[in-house]
Amino acid sequence: MSNRLAPLLDIWFEQKDDCQWVLATIVETKGSSYRKAGAMMLFNSLGKSFGLLSGGCLESDLLRQAQKCINKNTNVSVCYDMQDEADIAWQLGIGCGGLVKVLLQPIHQTNNYLELIKLRFILTQRQIAHYKINLDSDKNHVYTAIKTPSFKIHSSFHIEIPPTPALVVFGGGIDAKPLIHMANTLGWHITLIDSRVGHARKEYFHKADSIIKQTYSKLTDHALIINADAIVIMHHNVLLDAQALKLSNSSKAKYIGLLGPQHRTEKVFIAAGLTSHSFTKPLANPIGLDLGGELPESIALSILSQAHAQLSNTNAQTFGFFETQAKRELSCVN
Repeated sequence: MSNRLAPLLDIWFEQKDDCQWVLATIVETKGSSYRKAGAMMLFNSLGKSFGLLSGGCLESDLLRQAQKCINKNTNVSVCYDMQDEADIAWQLGIGCGGLVKVLLQPIHQTNNYLELIKLRFILTQRQIAHYKINLDSDKNHVYTAIKTPSFKIHSSFHIEIPPTPALVVFGGGIDAKPLIHMANTLGWHITLIDSRVGHARKEYFHKADSIIKQTYSKLTDHALIINADAIVIMHHNVLLDAQALKLSNSSKAKYIGLLGPQHRTEKVFIAAGLTSHSFTKPLANPIGLDLGGELPESIALSILSQAHAQLSNTNAQTFGFFETQAKRELSCVN
């Protein structure tokens, strides 16, 4: 199960009145922390939790705090401070070394479910949602909107929540299976497109949210393609790749990748009637980061890593390696 908020809200929505629920939100961090302010997860009165606010360090104590929240039917604020040796965070063994403040709020019909129904609806419409929490109120005053709220709440906490990334994969061959499986684990919305009869079969690609088997000439201006965040073209067929490339040219996607070497890509462009000037999008080709490996799973990892970095506006560079004493001594010997 993905830890993204949208699928967590789907789980909650189906069971919202079957038991009691609590929303836990990180409202402040200082120093190092596993997740940042705005991260959310859910607890219920059956002792189940959905999502993560830490690497598993805080969740057991948060479950206990959520039970308090349910019993008292009021907000509960808790602070974990690894900067203070007397804090419970030391007993929990949190290793990040920073401070994390979490607000827990009961969710029920009388407080309009904290407007999570509206929040879920906005995200399913693939819109950016704006969620405000009044930190001064114990009445769970919140506000959800598509646009940034114009009014101001004293001591409010504003969270901008993007929709789940949408991936379109052109080509339903066997090497697309690990790509779609990994994207599903990331919580992405996946559309698989392949007009060939023997490809993109539902029994092999049950992790895909949508499978399209239409001819590509009928997919011009298709909403799922136009509004995709990332597109991967991997038919192993020049003519089909060419048709997919033409469709991708009108997409809003921030990432478009084409499988195959550059000399093959030149053939794809010719078949599509495109040039480097008429194709207006940046194209990842050869596709993926250079991670090594030649199996479909390794290729899928390299493609999704590159796409993830592009969508996150990062450069996919390593954070660096910790140099141990043994490594330093070895470098001195050499």
